Amino acid sequence: MEDFKVMQLKSLFHIDLTHLVKESKAEGFRFLERLVNDYENGTNRFNNPGESLYGLFNKEGVLIAIGGLNIDPFSNDEKVGRLRRFYVSNDYRRNGLGRFLLSQIIYDAKNFYKVLVLHTDTEQGDKFYTSLGFSKENNYPNSTHYLSLFNM
Repeated sequence: MEDFKVMQLKSLFHIDLTHLVKESKAEGFRFLERLVNDYENGTNRFNNPGESLYGLFNKEGVLIAIGGLNIDPFSNDEKVGRLRRFYVSNDYRRNGLGRFLLSQIIYDAKNFYKVLVLHTDTEQGDKFYTSLGFSKENNYPNSTHYLSLFNM
């Protein structure tokens, strides 16, 4: 992991996401395109207290994975965080890098939230998140998985 670095992204305006957006669209995912559009129009800039956008960079400084943390917009509880726009480039999957990025997000989330929720509709996503301790239950609106951040 020494060749990779997780960083909080202060602004997407200075980060090249083109390759990740193109790759994700080719896989049938539109959420990175939505991330860029929402960021550009100000709908979601991950800039409220407890919110952050994270990038994982390789040793050449290329963004290879991304993930965001928001206050869950579907909950009435500000202590429920939502993992959003989590994507790892296909060339970097299945070697612990997604786990590396998500571990940092979870670590930071504990400072603001009691529960972290997410929505995934893929079997691969389900297996990934449950392997990291998320429970597959729709106990929270518009969510498929949740993780209690107490006692972690």
